[in-house]
Parts: sequence; structure tokens; C-alpha cells
Amino acid sequence: MAENKPSGPEGEKKTRQIAGAALPLYLTMIASSAASLVDTAVLGRHATASLAAFAVTLAVFSPATAAVSGAMRGVMPFVAAHKDDAGDTDDADGLLPVLRNGMWLGICVGLLGAAAVASVPLIGKAGGVPQTTLDELGVFPYILACSVLVMSIAATATSTLVGLGKGKAVMRSGMAGTAAAVILSLVLVGGVGSFDGLGLPGAGIAMLTSSLINASLAHIQLRRNTVLAGRPLRLGRPHPREVLKLAAVGIPLAATVLIKFAVLGVLAFSAARVNTDSAAVHSISLSLVNLMFTAAVAVGQATVPLMAAHVKTGDVQEVRRSAHAGVLVALGAVCGLALLLVVARTPVISLFTKDTGLHDKVLDLLPVVLLAVLADAAQAVFGFGLIGIKRTVPSLVVFAICYGLLALVALPVGAAGGLKALWLSLAGANLLLVAGQAFFFQRRSGSLTRPEPAPASA
Repeated sequence: MAENKPSGPEGEKKTRQIAGAALPLYLTMIASSAASLVDTAVLGRHATASLAAFAVTLAVFSPATAAVSGAMRGVMPFVAAHKDDAGDTDDADGLLPVLRNGMWLGICVGLLGAAAVASVPLIGKAGGVPQTTLDELGVFPYILACSVLVMSIAATATSTLVGLGKGKAVMRSGMAGTAAAVILSLVLVGGVGSFDGLGLPGAGIAMLTSSLINASLAHIQLRRNTVLAGRPLRLGRPHPREVLKLAAVGIPLAATVLIKFAVLGVLAFSAARVNTDSAAVHSISLSLVNLMFTAAVAVGQATVPLMAAHVKTGDVQEVRRSAHAGVLVALGAVCGLALLLVVARTPVISLFTKDTGLHDKVLDLLPVVLLAVLADAAQAVFGFGLIGIKRTVPSLVVFAICYGLLALVALPVGAAGGLKALWLSLAGANLLLVAGQAFFFQRRSGSLTRPEPAPASA
């Protein structure tokens, strides 16, 4: 195993490349998360009923969009296989069908996600949501359903850009969409001057407009700043067999995301059953985890294109070295953010609560939270390693087993041991995921084969 470690000049070069590519992706995701907090804050000031309706819709919208994004990550290794900084014509000819088939996959999964979000009134009614909250929904779920479809098209472009190593292009389009979302939310929800605002529909319009801007700019970046410059990027005719190849990598990722969302929902329910304070501390801790875990997702995405050339040539040692370098960068980034959090713990936690009792409980839980997120970061990068070699079913299986067990024990563990025991269970599940993801990555990467040499010409 020693030969696979990211040591020496080559290993240092890989870690620098991954860190440099991951930074703009991380900044983009953090800015998007911050923008969603603006919606919550503005709607909370507008009307409590609007905020409740917003929360009900997001309970479906968030996993739907996360599943769409997960499915579209399956496009990245196919794109990265055609990456060519020199702009080779044959390479562009090979990449164009991947993009078009990826767009068809995006439309298919986007329509499924949009249908789920459009069904929020029915889902809410079946789930016992108060009628007053359902009456407040209005057209909001249908606006967000359109946003899901637009986001799926944007995800095709951003996954292509990530696969080509164009993280800064993703940042430019993402930041523009985020800025539009913030400005429009402030104006359309809360109003300005004599304009009283639109309330919840205004938030929907802001989110849809943001998605349209992000999708449009991402496709413009593809036309201008990649090997596809000057090529017609129209949808074209679908090729079902090729779309299914992309889906075979992407759909297990979408299913994995849904499993994680579902089980984290069980954990939140278990924490809420302990007492009100435990529910609040759990929510704050998850917010802190998301801030740190996003860095691992960015690093994982940056690792995939770095592996592509080695996957193409069947260089198992370099494929593994790339993934191990990604794990080190992710752990370093999470440790750095954790250290920053520990140093600035008082002002950071004060952003979430002014209750000194809750503040102390969050601090008491922090060591276990950090253990859980460090393990989650490591398993995530090994999971992206499996994406890079186009073997994502093992990730789905490992997640189904580890998080399935976590879901089974969450309620009794929370009842018997409280919040700390619940988070220790989450940390344990994540550590099992690290072992499972690393095992399958090591095993499946070993099956890569070098291409047959071309026969010598006479």
C-alpha cells in the first residue's frame, strides 16, 4: 500500500491541484447555502405562516434537488475522460455526445424531481400538515417544481465544467445566481418602498430566477471557455443506450443521497423525542457539520478529473494515489474549519442561539460532532473515487447497510442515551462507511486494465 500514498513531489503536486480546484467549488456551495438562510430570515419576518409553508415545501425540494445533483455527478467521469487542455478536435467530438446525453438524463431526473415537488400539497395533506399551512402554499410548490427542472439542466453544465477542471467557471455562474437570489428575495418577499412584497410567491420567483441565471451562465461558460467552444450545444436526438450508461453511474448516487436524507430525518426525529433542547442542539450541530462537510464534497468533485487520465490508461497506482491525495486534502480542510470553529466557537454558536444553556450543550457535543464529520469527509472522497472509476453501486450498497443499521438503532439509542449517544452512533456509521468505501475503491480500482497497445504498422 505504501506505493499508493500521496507522498513525494508527485503527491504534493496532486494535493495542490486538488486544493486549487476545490476552493472555488467550496466557495460556490457555501454562498448558495448562505443565500437559503436569507429566504428563511425574510419569510420569517414577513409571516410565520409563510415560513411554515416554505419549510414544508423545502422538506421535499431539498432532497429532490440533492438527488438530481447526485445523479448528474455521474456525468463527471465520462466528461473527464475526454478532458484535453490542448483543445483536440477529436476530443471535442467525443465530448459533445456525452454532454447531450447528459442533458437528456438531466431532463429525465429533473422531471421526476419536479413531479415530487409539485405534489407537496398532496404529500403535506397525507402527512397531517395543518390545513392553514397548506392553504398558504399557493403556487409556491409549482414555481419550485419548475426550478428543479431548470436546476437539473444547470447541473448537467456544471458537472461537465467540473469534469473538465473548470471550477472557476462554475463559481462565476453559481455566484451570479446566488447574488440574484439574495437581491430578489429581499425585494420580492419583504418589499421595498411602497411595494409590500409578494411573500412566499416572491421567494419562489427569486429561486427560479436564480436557477435560470445559473443554468444560462453555466452553458455560456461551456460555449466560451472549454474545448466545446463554437460547437452547437443543442439537445439533439437522445441515444437511450448512452443515456443509460450515464444513468448506471448517476442513479445509484441519487439513491445514496436519498438514503442519507431519510436516515438523517430519522435522527432528527429521535433527537426531537428526547426533548426540545436536544432537537435545537441537534439542528445547530447539523448546520455546523454542513459547513465543514461541504469542503469534502468540493474536494471529491475536484478529485474526479484528476483521476480521469489514469483511469483511461489503467494506471491503478496513480488512480489510488489521486484518491488518497483527495482524502488528505479533505481531512486537512475539515480539520482547518474545525479548528476555526473551536477558536471562534462563542461568536459562531451565538449566530444560532442566544440561550447560554443551549450554547453549552452544543460545545459539550462538539468533539463527537467533529469525529462524525471527519469520518463523513473521508468516506465521501472514497465515494467520489468510485465515481471516478464509474463504479457507484458499491457506494449505494455500503450506504444502505450502514445507514440502514443506523436508522434501526436511532430511536432506541436516542431514548436510552440521549443526544450524545445518537451522535456517537452517527460517527460509528460514518466510520463503517469509511472502511466500506475504501475497501470497495481499493478492490474495484484494482480491476482497471490498461488499453491494448495499437498493432505496429507494416
